Amino acid sequence: MTVHTPETPHYIAAPETTAQLDYADLAVIDLAQAHTTEGRSQLAGRVREAMAQQGFFYIVNHGLTPAQTQRMFDVADIPFAQVQEEEKKVYEGRMKQTGSYQGYKLRQYWHIEGGVRDQLEHYNINRDINKRGHPEPLRPFLPEIESFGRYNHFNILHPILRRVTTIYWNTFSHRLPEETFVNIHGYDAAGETYGMWTPYYPRSAEEEEKTKNVWLKGHTDFGTITILYSQPVAALQILTPDGKWKWVKHINNALVINAGDAMEFLTGGYYRATIHRVIQPPPDQQSYARLGVFYFGLCDDDVALSPALCAGSTVLKRAGVDMTNAKSPAPTMEEWRKARTSAYGQTELKKVGVVEEEVIQGVVVKHYS
Repeated sequence: MTVHTPETPHYIAAPETTAQLDYADLAVIDLAQAHTTEGRSQLAGRVREAMAQQGFFYIVNHGLTPAQTQRMFDVADIPFAQVQEEEKKVYEGRMKQTGSYQGYKLRQYWHIEGGVRDQLEHYNINRDINKRGHPEPLRPFLPEIESFGRYNHFNILHPILRRVTTIYWNTFSHRLPEETFVNIHGYDAAGETYGMWTPYYPRSAEEEEKTKNVWLKGHTDFGTITILYSQPVAALQILTPDGKWKWVKHINNALVINAGDAMEFLTGGYYRATIHRVIQPPPDQQSYARLGVFYFGLCDDDVALSPALCAGSTVLKRAGVDMTNAKSPAPTMEEWRKARTSAYGQTELKKVGVVEEEVIQGVVVKHYS
């Protein structure tokens, strides 16, 4: 990933928390193993276990140095620290109208709880950086941003998808080519795979009380694979299989990976989309903003989100997945992403026990406090 790198102020992250938190026990996957045949076999087994049991795991040795990762946090800060509010509004996304997060999601767009609206911003960039315009301070960095997106797509997302598929063709009576999932995540295909940068800002004591310290309700992502660059502000929690919220620990220069709705649909629930939320950080980090760097993997827009791709799998049959009962017709990736994007934080949710629900494309979508 060698491109011209213009100067920009160095982003200084918060110090790590000293609070004693109940961290989730997540697998750490060494992506360097993908370079050998034996390593790929071992990696496939570990990815399968992590995806099936937790749906969240870490990746290390992904090929970017700590300095390269830090550089992208420097760049990710530009749309917020160097762009004035008037210019942000020019590049504001129209999520409800278009079903796309491209551009800015400004503060207070989403309703959280008790009349409190969110205190986080997004800047979202499609892997095709020319899909729309960008604020002036960011333009000199577009070649670097494009290179970073391409690296995530081919050197991180695709290897993960190959390992997911390898599980299938190593253990399924119906063998799938290793590129099966890669082929429905084309870099140049019509689709919404994108990078997202998002700072969460501290809130008032009144807002924290009304929302019970929840900054973003428990939810699933709507794509296949989410890549998050680990950062030190403790705020991300996952809902474990035993129904407990546990913190995700920061590991320097690691990636935090999770499965989304589309992966669950494509595998008939064998790999489940993992529920996660963002809450107020511990006291020693509450005065700091939390800057996130993401790459959201979505399959191509025209892909039907059905397990038909895995038809004939003995593993899915043993797991109780009934292909004949799969939702038909299944929504396409485009239909699902647009519906989820348009609805999020904008629709009235129905309280059902301890969760809130809405129905999107005939599927019950749950939100957790």
